[in-house]
Amino acid sequence: MDPNLAELPAPGRLQAWLHTARFLTEAPRLRDLPPLQAPEIAFVGRSNAGKSTCINTLAQQRQLAFASRTPGRTQSIVLFALGRQGATDAVLADLPGYGYAAVPQAAKRRWQQTMADYLVSRPNLRAVVLLCDARLGLTELDEALLELIRPRVERGLDFLVLLTKADKLSRQEQQRALSIARLQTRGGEAMLFSALKRQGVDEVARRLWQWTHPAAATPAA
Repeated sequence: MDPNLAELPAPGRLQAWLHTARFLTEAPRLRDLPPLQAPEIAFVGRSNAGKSTCINTLAQQRQLAFASRTPGRTQSIVLFALGRQGATDAVLADLPGYGYAAVPQAAKRRWQQTMADYLVSRPNLRAVVLLCDARLGLTELDEALLELIRPRVERGLDFLVLLTKADKLSRQEQQRALSIARLQTRGGEAMLFSALKRQGVDEVARRLWQWTHPAAATPAA
């Protein structure tokens, strides 16, 4: 275990913190987003990777993020604020899914450009969580996204690959998918996640806190 994690709140307190998540704003273009000081964590991935389900599971709220049965439905950046007593000490960003062929090309290009602009230039972006179906692994589009953010990663941006729907794989298949994902990210961090089995939920919650509260997560010298 990362030694810094020993300084994090107990799982129950982390869950209570995540449960404070509430809708903040929605914007079809980057310029429509309000400038914020709180650290943001972006959730990105293909349209069927389970982003909304992941956010809802972490926040313990069924309908916080819109989980449509039609992939590609979400076409805006949606921000959710986190913080007790109405304060905002962190923000989760649900970015439009990519790679769904049935979406009109003009709309697809518009919101994918918005997503790229956000990932490259959003000043308070602190970390990126890339979700992909554990059965499929990282696709070419996922790898292209990793290349897009790599310059920011090299300057300190954190990122995590989350292999969703892990319950659909055997334990051996899970470990194989995890090993391949780590190779594809060139040694980056990857975790297994299942909303149904709550696999990886506590681990991801700890990461979110650690990224957005670095002073609290780092032991005093």
